[in-house]
Amino acid sequence: MFTTPDEVSGALAAAGYLPSREIATAVFLADRLEKPILVEGPAGVGKTELARAFAAATGRELVRLQCYEGLDEAKALYEWEYAKQLLYTQLLKDQLGERLAGARTLSEAADRLAAEGEVFFSRRFLLPRPILQAVTSARPALLLVDEIDKADPELEAFLLEVLADWAVTIPELGTFRAAHAPRAVLTSNAARELSDALRRRCLHLHIDFPSQERELAIVRARAPEAGEALARQAVAAIAKLRALDLKKAPSIAETLDWVRALALLGAERLDERLVADTLDLVLKHEVDVEKARPRIREIV
Repeated sequence: MFTTPDEVSGALAAAGYLPSREIATAVFLADRLEKPILVEGPAGVGKTELARAFAAATGRELVRLQCYEGLDEAKALYEWEYAKQLLYTQLLKDQLGERLAGARTLSEAADRLAAEGEVFFSRRFLLPRPILQAVTSARPALLLVDEIDKADPELEAFLLEVLADWAVTIPELGTFRAAHAPRAVLTSNAARELSDALRRRCLHLHIDFPSQERELAIVRARAPEAGEALARQAVAAIAKLRALDLKKAPSIAETLDWVRALALLGAERLDERLVADTLDLVLKHEVDVEKARPRIREIV
């Protein structure tokens, strides 16, 4: 476990993530208190990257559950490999025939078959999904529940039960309990309001777009091929774009893509023509591009 938030900050930085003081403190508390973190904020501010860095910094296996509408408990927890079960049934049909031989009634045959049912509902046919993977992992794990706001409330309620004691029950096999309590990071883009029960269960962290100083540090670390003047101008231009009333503000990832593209084009500094030629790399909706074009001079 970490001993101070400063230690967390250094570990996350070593994993390629440059945290603010608030982020490092939240990760420190989540690790020491063994509580999940609910990370909210706009798309593209580094919520998922924080989970990856948290896992790397603590030496945990990252297990990711990507949420979407219609995701149910079965798909998040486990499934049976029906094709494999059917194949085994075909291969073992002679042995099954011998076991059923001599049965005088349909009920007796069914009883004999039921006695062998455990063969086909054993761990050899179990296909773990992310939640079960995190619970049964042989090494400490970190469960990333990405975009939980896209999942249905029923899955949210089930997840609350799992987070309470890190145990899940499979009717045919019994209860599985985690040997090592996983850490958990839940991310949300606020597509829907999450329940108060989930919020109470988690530490809360809101991540917004970084300050220019922090984003410049990220660019220096992740896109070192760009010159200092170009990096500074690009970060300042991104900040001005985010101030516009856009459908989708540029993410940190798009800042990095833009800076790398500018460096590949041999640019040393920004100018109006260069911004106009590459604006589509930063703004992913045509309505945003059309809104920004008349203001390129201000942006540069």
